[in-house]
Amino acid sequence: MIRGALLIALAALLWATTGIVAKFLFTGTDLQAITLAFLRLAVALPFFWLLMRKEQRQNANAGAKTHDSFLQQLNLKSLAPLAALGLFQAIYQGSYLMAVDMTGAGIATLIALCLPPVLVAILAAPLLGEKPSLLTIMALITAVIGTAMLVLSDMDTSGSLRLAGILMALLAALVYTGFTMTSRYSSTGTPIFTTAFICFFTAALMLLPVVVLSDGFEGVEELELKHWLMVAIIGIVPTCIGYVCFFTGIKTTPATLSSIIVTLEPLFVALLAWIFLEEVLGPIGIAGALILTAAVIVASRYGGKPGAAPKDDPETSV
Repeated sequence: MIRGALLIALAALLWATTGIVAKFLFTGTDLQAITLAFLRLAVALPFFWLLMRKEQRQNANAGAKTHDSFLQQLNLKSLAPLAALGLFQAIYQGSYLMAVDMTGAGIATLIALCLPPVLVAILAAPLLGEKPSLLTIMALITAVIGTAMLVLSDMDTSGSLRLAGILMALLAALVYTGFTMTSRYSSTGTPIFTTAFICFFTAALMLLPVVVLSDGFEGVEELELKHWLMVAIIGIVPTCIGYVCFFTGIKTTPATLSSIIVTLEPLFVALLAWIFLEEVLGPIGIAGALILTAAVIVASRYGGKPGAAPKDDPETSV
């Protein structure tokens, strides 16, 4: 179990590099956030296609359904959740990277990734019948307080309220919540990497016309080799290697412990942003980050029915 927990922690660290490298790209180039979101998926898709094929061969050898039989059985009911996951993924990728561009990697990630677990714990009651405990409701209130402290800290350190970036981070949080809820609702029985490939492929298809219509590819040819290396790093390190580490780790790690370890990602981002980007949260921001993280841990551990184990789905991490 220790090896699995370490792999999940490594995945959280690798995911944390996304906002840091993206901020360097936005600072040194005219690359649009929506274009980077598409390029990230384009780089990762071949890797996930290979993982999907390997997974399907293993399932076929074990007597499970093959990919072809699964595609033949697709109907509107089973396809709709997968399409919704792709839609949520496309909007999340764009809004999160825009938030990083408009504010900072640290505050954008803290808001975008810390709020969803708490919101899911609350929304699971009316939508999935998972009654939240009083502790979960208190965690939501605490999370809101922590987010407000982050906003105040951003005003203090930047000298102004970067409202557009904060709103984008909140949009990313809401979309990520929808992604998680849809993942829990979906009952297609699709293997993990098949779901990941279909989700990312759908998201890339949805982002492509947006990038084209917004002239997002203009200036891409002017990117230098170091900039393309940064794009490749975002597509390979946090997206490909990070997911493999996570899915390998959860095989031997309890769901509750996994959900708690994953909350290290926003803290890793804040630390890396402080080291490499000189982003300072300030005392209020640090306190808000700790409060928000504590709320996430409570929501992850005690979400759902009181006394019941949380119904975490490993496919919900982005």
